[in-house]
Amino acid sequence: MTFLEKADAILSQLSEWRRDFHMHPELGFQEVRTAARVADLLEGWGYRVRRGVGRTGVVADIGSGKPMVAIRADMDALPLQEGNPVAYASQNPGVMHACGHDAHTAMALGAAFLLSQEKFSGTVRFLFQPAEEVGDDEGISGAPRMVADGAMEGVDAVIALHVDPTTPVGDIRIEAGPASGGVDSWFGRILGSGGHGAKPHETVDPFYLAAHVILALNAIPSRRLNPFDQAVISVGSLHGGFAENVIPKQVDISGTLRFTEATVQKRIHAEIRRAFELARALGGDYELRFEIGCLPMINHSGVVGLISSVAADLLGAEHVLPMLKELGAEDFGTFSSVAPGAMFTLGVRLPEERVLHSPLFDLDERALPIGTAILVESALRILQRGL
Repeated sequence: MTFLEKADAILSQLSEWRRDFHMHPELGFQEVRTAARVADLLEGWGYRVRRGVGRTGVVADIGSGKPMVAIRADMDALPLQEGNPVAYASQNPGVMHACGHDAHTAMALGAAFLLSQEKFSGTVRFLFQPAEEVGDDEGISGAPRMVADGAMEGVDAVIALHVDPTTPVGDIRIEAGPASGGVDSWFGRILGSGGHGAKPHETVDPFYLAAHVILALNAIPSRRLNPFDQAVISVGSLHGGFAENVIPKQVDISGTLRFTEATVQKRIHAEIRRAFELARALGGDYELRFEIGCLPMINHSGVVGLISSVAADLLGAEHVLPMLKELGAEDFGTFSSVAPGAMFTLGVRLPEERVLHSPLFDLDERALPIGTAILVESALRILQRGL
């Protein structure tokens, strides 16, 4: 039997796991129930399990010696109220698996189960990660926390998947090079001097200053960066004032920036500071700080080639498609910066297409065995053949 046939044979179990996690979603660094169930199952299959890695993560090894390949799955949910009228809808008000992490966890468990029945040389490590969606009180997400706890020690390659509700079941997408953006957040305060709305000439209006700063921020990608640099700078919030006839003393403004190269990241930071300097040039002042987020995800060509070959063998070469590139963030890049790695996206489209991070997100569970089989076969080929 192929691993796709073996995974198809456990579809009902994959579905049961996925629906159980979907019914009991937990936010980042709160995945206590999820992590406990994952760890208990892994220990029952003979894995050497570490709990509490990166706060609420699970690391599990099977096999021995080198090489070592890691399979990562994220476990956290989002702060959304589910709107799906399904029997497995979230039972935790205001929390929902709207990004498919329930399916990621179920497929990784399926891969772990199938691998526990195989004999192979080397080690397979599973990384069940907390908090892909959020950072902790220091702004640090689950992947860096797991790496700091030694989760990637000895790992020679790392692989992962993400569900894709825009792509049909039976297709995957993968490509070498940048596959998602690095992300930082910025937080600014524009300082003026307030006063009566009828006497603007006696004030330094922070809204007037903010308007110039926003225009300068929006011009950074088109006028301050090389046109071939991938970058986004977006304003996400603007807060100030308390009455319609009062000019306030300050305005708070914040946003996000995205990039795929460290040199571009540094240039964006410098250009954002330059934009805020307009507040001083116009008679006001400013405060600005950056919160460093996750690294860009760069798919390693060797890992991509191997996963593509596996998928072509299991599904047919016509079902291995190029990535739909965007600058959404994914902290898997932290793992793939330590060892060669790649993530593929798995088609899970329903007849009525659903959107990630939506209260109506759902997926076609017929894709679960496909993702499971590709993870298993890819891990074994890396052990057998290297990169």
